[in-house]
Amino acid sequence: MDQIECVVIGAGVVGLAVARALAARGREVIVLEAADAIGTGTSSRNSEVIHAGLYYPRGSLKASLCVRGREMLYEFCESHNVAHSRCGKLLVATAPNQIAQLEAILARGKENGVFDLARISASEAQALEPALECVAAVYSPQTGIIDSHQYMLALQGDAERDGAVVALRAPVESIDAAPDGFIVKVGGDVPMQLRAACVVNSAGLLATALARQIRGLDAHHVPPFYLARGNYFSVSARVPFSRLIYPMPNEAGLGVHLTIDLGGQGRFGPDVEWVDSIGYDVDPRRAESFYAQIRSYWPGLADGALQPAYSGIRPKLSGPGEPAADFMIQGPAAHGVAGLVNLFGIESPGLTASLAIAQRVCEVLEA
Repeated sequence: MDQIECVVIGAGVVGLAVARALAARGREVIVLEAADAIGTGTSSRNSEVIHAGLYYPRGSLKASLCVRGREMLYEFCESHNVAHSRCGKLLVATAPNQIAQLEAILARGKENGVFDLARISASEAQALEPALECVAAVYSPQTGIIDSHQYMLALQGDAERDGAVVALRAPVESIDAAPDGFIVKVGGDVPMQLRAACVVNSAGLLATALARQIRGLDAHHVPPFYLARGNYFSVSARVPFSRLIYPMPNEAGLGVHLTIDLGGQGRFGPDVEWVDSIGYDVDPRRAESFYAQIRSYWPGLADGALQPAYSGIRPKLSGPGEPAADFMIQGPAAHGVAGLVNLFGIESPGLTASLAIAQRVCEVLEA
């Protein structure tokens, strides 16, 4: 049986960031990934936005790790030549009855430490983006976009430089918690058993299912789990915007917003579709509900312009109609299993917060 100090399960953006952080501290690390490539799940099926930290409740992990992680991420992108743009975002109220909501988000952002937000008038917003229609806006200069795959490759490169190993097509079949560590059974192309001192469960959409299979972890420490698919649509022509445009959030999420990739291509989404299983087909009929939402801030969107682009699935700890749950970084102090950290509900702003999450995981393991 092979012996390893740390097993990280899942080679998404957070798993790779955790592996990098552990390896930089001199820990012996292997990353086990069931797929045949890194970042094939939630990490590669999102808006690729670097969030400023506006929306999350004060004192939440999402708020603190997003704000800290955003600055860490911009520094990482600069030092590693990862393609990104600090393009800024306009959060817009499109009707007078939304202004109070806009003001509340502005106040929450400042509570979270995002101090450079600017409340601007409709005319000021339209001077920045002439195609925009709104009644008031908040400008967030720290919001940006990133090439998420290039970022993950850079994380992998750092981790491997410091001795970590990334094993693809290596699904975890079982984990047994023992007094002296863990026995991890791995299937795939090269089946093996590993004895590990610590295990970080960063399996994303499969994290709760994996946790339920850990022998020695009481099942009542595993939270409920829901799947929310977000669908994205694109337009063939370049959109007449240079910044991200976000409408007011609704009960299901942040609303159908406009993001722009590094090539200048616009995309709209996500919506929220509660599903029972993982699947990524985009129903073209869902575009019908997008048009009215988009035209509330971009009335120039032409009929028939939207085309299905892609979808992503977010691991949710709260279901339909429930308040959005916080990240859960669950260590031994919570569940009593030494050396085990479970990462549950790591959805947006997980990409932005990834380096800060990795730092927090290291702190939990060292406590």
